[in-house]
Amino acid sequence: MNRILDSKLEHVAAKVYSGERLSFEEGLELFKTRDLNTLMRLADHVRREKHDDRTYFVHSLRFSQTNICYVGCPFCAFAKRFGEEGAWDWSVEESVAWVRARYEPGLTEIHISSGHHPKKPFGYYLELVAALKKNFPGVQVKAWTAAEIHHFAKIAKSDYSTVLSELKEAGLDAMPGGGAEIFAERVRRQIAKNKVNAEGWLEVHRTAHEMGLPTNATMLYGHIETLEERLDHMHRLRQLQDETGGFMSFIPLAFQPLGNNLAQNLGKTEFTTGLDDLRNLAIARLYLDNFPHIKGYWATLTAPLAQISLDWGVSDIDGTLIAESIVNAAGATSGRAMTKEDLAQTIRRAGRLPVERDAVYNVVRIYNAVA
Repeated sequence: MNRILDSKLEHVAAKVYSGERLSFEEGLELFKTRDLNTLMRLADHVRREKHDDRTYFVHSLRFSQTNICYVGCPFCAFAKRFGEEGAWDWSVEESVAWVRARYEPGLTEIHISSGHHPKKPFGYYLELVAALKKNFPGVQVKAWTAAEIHHFAKIAKSDYSTVLSELKEAGLDAMPGGGAEIFAERVRRQIAKNKVNAEGWLEVHRTAHEMGLPTNATMLYGHIETLEERLDHMHRLRQLQDETGGFMSFIPLAFQPLGNNLAQNLGKTEFTTGLDDLRNLAIARLYLDNFPHIKGYWATLTAPLAQISLDWGVSDIDGTLIAESIVNAAGATSGRAMTKEDLAQTIRRAGRLPVERDAVYNVVRIYNAVA
């Protein structure tokens, strides 16, 4: 074992190297330690044990059929009201045309996350999934967060199981992990009071897992939450994963402070630091021992920091993100897309093996270790 600079981490390191689960208190010790070199080494050890040098990415198109939303989350710079400049609300036919105009050969995933439209009937979403599957054979549809599924259940006057079953029958392959924000009720009352609560979010994913729909999980951090509340968020995810095993990846999303009410009302105008981002990823890798992947989302991290994160427990940097709009609307400076070759080279230059995957982590292509 490498020499531990912080004596408080000695027992944590011993548990990590022996494959034992960390307690909540030990997770907090990781958040508070100044021995970041050891934290990095421990997270990299776990990543290597799970994936060796493989690092994953997906050829993905980001699509939102509307940005009209009634929820009014103060951290969001994406949502619009009816008639507001920049609002869009596409029919099924217009949505298919939008995707077709941006389709690229080899595309494996259409990732959909959008606004909570107050007037669209649930049948519209079933038609949209079916139309995308029909018009783009072989492309997987990973669509709608748990918050949106909760919204669909409300407008359909139905339950999560029925809504998800009908979406799956229409062609839904998987779910993204958005809408989780931070589970702590104190925080949700301030940043997501009109969105599904933590228990509802978890129940949507539990229901999806029970019917064989794999999902992902996110956490929005760097705003008004405490470190204890970050760890509580991870803890609840770990508990559900113990129960279902249906999560594929965990994606910490750094708060983007430009162009939203949270930044204006609370004066939260600074971006998270690179050090906080890396620490968060490393602790996620150590604490979420039952999650296959920790994702370093380059759209919020930036590509250079995502590359560094591969030494901090990260085994996936997301994907090409064609036409990404949500984090860019909030002021992300990372750009809106990368090519597969760019992603592979970013991974390769970090000393890792680039692996292109699909939406559910089937391997599409393993790239050469050197250019």
